[in-house]
Amino acid sequence: MLAAVAVAGCGGSDKEDGAPSHSGPASASRSAQPSGGSSGDAPASALASAKPSVSAADGRDAAACADGNCEIAVSEPVTVRFKGPAGPATLSVTEVGPNKVEYTVKSSGGRSQGEASGPGQGCITVLRDHGSANSCGRLGKDRPAAQPNAVVIQMTAGEDGTAILHIVSG
Repeated sequence: MLAAVAVAGCGGSDKEDGAPSHSGPASASRSAQPSGGSSGDAPASALASAKPSVSAADGRDAAACADGNCEIAVSEPVTVRFKGPAGPATLSVTEVGPNKVEYTVKSSGGRSQGEASGPGQGCITVLRDHGSANSCGRLGKDRPAAQPNAVVIQMTAGEDGTAILHIVSG
């Protein structure tokens, strides 16, 4: 199943798991349920050699996300492995640039994709053991709140080409 939302000025989400959505102007939001997928992704140590100009609690250390809780700055494509609600999960940032971010999340509960472009734009993905919800649009600067039995991923694009990734486990 593949749902795509790209409505002028409106956000959307795939609410199959009952997770609350984040609404706001959307660039695009896609979410799909379980898929095979391979794990041929680059290791977390392949993090950008370019230095982001914004600061994050865990710097650029993708390994800090392994426990499902981190805040890192991302300035180029990277793969982040972390503990999901039903086992291992992988977030692959496929594009990051000035006011733009694109990523894919794979877990035992499925696969979600998010992309956003424009000042203050980003995406929130909520992973649960039986699925995910995804929404892209205007985001504030606050860290996402933990939700019981879920992992919340927030990726916010920066005007200088550095995105901030928050992963919060509940």
